[in-house]
Amino acid sequence: MLAVERRAAALLDLGRSAEAASGLEAHVAAHPLREDAWELLAKALYRSGRQGDALAALRRARETLVSELGVDPGPGLRGVEADILAQASHLAAPARPVRPGAAPAPAPPPAPPAPPDDAPFVGRAEELARMEEAAEAAARRTGGGPAFVLVSGEAGAGKTALATALTGRLAARGWLTAWGRSPEVPSADPPWDQIAAALAPRLGPGTPEAPEALPDEDPAAARLAAHRAAAERLARAGALGPVLLVFDDLHQAGEGTLDLLAALAAAPAVGPVLIVGAYRTTDVPAPLAAALARLARTEPARVHVGGLPEPATGELAAALARRPVDEATARLIHRRTGGNPFFVRELARLFDAEGGAALTAVPPGVRDVIRHRLARLPDEARTVLRQAAVVGEEIDTDVLITLNGDEERTLDAVETALAAGFLAGEGRRFSHALVRDTLYGDIARPRRARWHAAVAETLERLRPDDATALAHHFARAESRSTEGRAARYARLAAEQAERRFAPHEAARLWRQAADHLPDPRERLEAVMGLVRALAVTGHLGDARALRGEAVATAERLGDPELAAEVITAFDVPANWTRNDDQALSDQVVQAVERTLPALPAEHRERRSRLLTTLALELRGTTGDRGRRAAMEAERIARDLGDPALLAFALDGRFMHTFQRTGLAPERARIAAELIGLASREHLVVFEVLGHLIGLQARSALGDLAAADAHAADADRIAERYDLPLVGVFTQWYGALRLALGGGDAEAAEAAYRAAAARLAGSGMPGLHEGLLPLALLCLRLTHGRPPPRDQDWGPYEPWVAPLLLLAEDRRADAAVAAEAVPESPRDLLTELRLCLSARTAMALDDRPAMERVHAALLPAANELAGAATGMVTLGPVARTLGDLAAALDRPDQAADHRRQADAVAERARPRTARRADLRQRHAGVRRSPDNQVIGGHGSARMRRCSPTTSRRSGCA
Repeated sequence: MLAVERRAAALLDLGRSAEAASGLEAHVAAHPLREDAWELLAKALYRSGRQGDALAALRRARETLVSELGVDPGPGLRGVEADILAQASHLAAPARPVRPGAAPAPAPPPAPPAPPDDAPFVGRAEELARMEEAAEAAARRTGGGPAFVLVSGEAGAGKTALATALTGRLAARGWLTAWGRSPEVPSADPPWDQIAAALAPRLGPGTPEAPEALPDEDPAAARLAAHRAAAERLARAGALGPVLLVFDDLHQAGEGTLDLLAALAAAPAVGPVLIVGAYRTTDVPAPLAAALARLARTEPARVHVGGLPEPATGELAAALARRPVDEATARLIHRRTGGNPFFVRELARLFDAEGGAALTAVPPGVRDVIRHRLARLPDEARTVLRQAAVVGEEIDTDVLITLNGDEERTLDAVETALAAGFLAGEGRRFSHALVRDTLYGDIARPRRARWHAAVAETLERLRPDDATALAHHFARAESRSTEGRAARYARLAAEQAERRFAPHEAARLWRQAADHLPDPRERLEAVMGLVRALAVTGHLGDARALRGEAVATAERLGDPELAAEVITAFDVPANWTRNDDQALSDQVVQAVERTLPALPAEHRERRSRLLTTLALELRGTTGDRGRRAAMEAERIARDLGDPALLAFALDGRFMHTFQRTGLAPERARIAAELIGLASREHLVVFEVLGHLIGLQARSALGDLAAADAHAADADRIAERYDLPLVGVFTQWYGALRLALGGGDAEAAEAAYRAAAARLAGSGMPGLHEGLLPLALLCLRLTHGRPPPRDQDWGPYEPWVAPLLLLAEDRRADAAVAAEAVPESPRDLLTELRLCLSARTAMALDDRPAMERVHAALLPAANELAGAATGMVTLGPVARTLGDLAAALDRPDQAADHRRQADAVAERARPRTARRADLRQRHAGVRRSPDNQVIGGHGSARMRRCSPTTSRRSGCA
């Protein structure tokens, strides 16, 4: 015995913890009263990354000593337990010597989850064969991303059992296997952390760790760094041999876990890796549905786990019941359960305890069967199980004992529940989530709240750093006395979630903190944290509403520094020149103007942010205040040498490059600087912004090759960093490319409608309102077709209304409507609005109006009207200038404009359209400047798509 323990101690000193643990497991089983052996085993498990197993071993040691000798563990075991709970630094494994070029010795793979009972694995041969086939294909991979198998089925169908069977088979063939389960309550131990801990012994020292976010780090860049570290860890494991990862209970997964899965799917080279994801088909929340759609690109193997066939149902029931199960009984069990394995086990246990009559006497639902079986337990066991349901899916015996108040009764109850099949894993967890859900749902709300409070109080003593669990239990205590701690721990957990790049989880926790904080200043901090998280996750509408509330509260407190901090917290980059919420923008503008003079002069960085915020909120306005604010903000940022501050200021300056028409070249220069700055400093969202601005500016100039490059770069970065809103803009650009191709107008219109459908749910009403009707109007006017009717024109109605009236031959009404047209906002659509006004003026023969519009449009003669949006166009501005010049009796000027229009149109036409034109010219076909066929075989139009947009827009 002593030799075994000395060898284990030597292995620990050498850093071979997993090897030591393997030998000690059998040793403590044979000699359960040796405290030194238990102490060594706990250290070995902890150093192998198995902290939970280490604590479980110490609990088994204590239970053994109490039951066998009637004594508590000695100081050695108690000290090790305290050190593990505190994650004491001296417990860390010593550096392990590795020969140059030698790979770390492989550690035994962690055991798959133990089955809830001794039931055989039956009826799944076909499903298991398909998963093994996918594993064999994955093992042959030498590069590329991992292979995926998605296992789905209803609760209790046996998804975990199937994955466990696969794990056992692959582990026997030398695969490294690791599991991660999504907890019911998102915590600091998400599935990947569990998997990484299991991989650590195999990989040895130097394994890349997930970086912790810095306070001012770009969230997208930080998330990418974490994903890269995970992919590198996986690639290192795959280089040593095939790897199986199981992500169980994905229906409960946080969005951070789902984002990571998508990132791993796109990893360039991880080698022979198979990832199995299991989820309930009856519980697919929106984040999981989106993740499954993204994983579909990997063409995963899909395995649906349905009900067992009748013979397998009978075999399973017979194995569980300690009495014969005849064919009639097996048939009855199959009919009542539909072959659901968990339900079969419950009915088999019921049949074993009460006989065949119980099978028809109990109501048909699985929860009712669970309740019926629970009723047969002693009262004390039922109470402890209900308390365990409040503790959570994983049962901490120490917490449960404290909650119950009597250690012996608690342990007896756990043993009784374990024997009855309600608990598994030596009483550390429920045998199935349905058991826990049934117990939890049947507890009266007041009692449930009191037990949550008691659990929280206990955890606060035992695990004070587990902020997520403490926030969960204190919040569910629903008590005024615990409200402050619920808020405090929610805030701590939210900050931890932000450092883990989990913005969705951070949003949930910030909201909880805000709901429970009575102090206005503290609540402001939580609200702005929530605003940050909502903005990052794309919930812009909710973020704006909360921002308005926060700004008002900050001003009421009379602290200009606090007000400045709150006002500038919403620093979301923008490339659209119309506000989504004008009332909120007005509120923010007034708050900025009141705060600026009260802000201390030394706060230059904060002043620059306030000025840029002012410039962004004043976008599209005809005054000069926004432009002056943007210029001052930029000067301060350049003086301070702050890259992030300068990137934000450049966004503000972009918003005020519309004081006259024809400024697309200036916007292109801003885009170039922004892209260079952001790429150097890893400011991901500003790099994307630069490409979107570049796309818009180059589209306006008809430089589609450059615009295509910006669109491709924006899409590439968005895919890499999971920025879904970027695709809204690039999809609209794809529709614009179709419209510029001069081909089938119906195809372009369909592309616009598809882009608008995606835009509708983006939370950007300033962009969405009226844009589709405007795009369709431009498309139809370009092709000489009547404008669409019965449309909601939104903010564009004043410029469209006269044309609609003219189309109805209501000239007098059109003249009245034309008089009411306001001055155009200074924004991306200025040239387009002027071109619409030009059409109205020419139709009404309004020479003064024609003169004004001609003069206003002249600086933009080399651009495409409306294409500054990267979304819509009415063709070359020079064409409208030519028409105006002709209407004003200036034939020479009109001819010059039309030649320039032809040059702009030719430059802007996609290459495929140019090649088609050349082919038609060889066939004797000529085209007019607007790309309509005017010779050859009638008036048919060619349908062509750009190769860069055909897939996006659905063209063949």
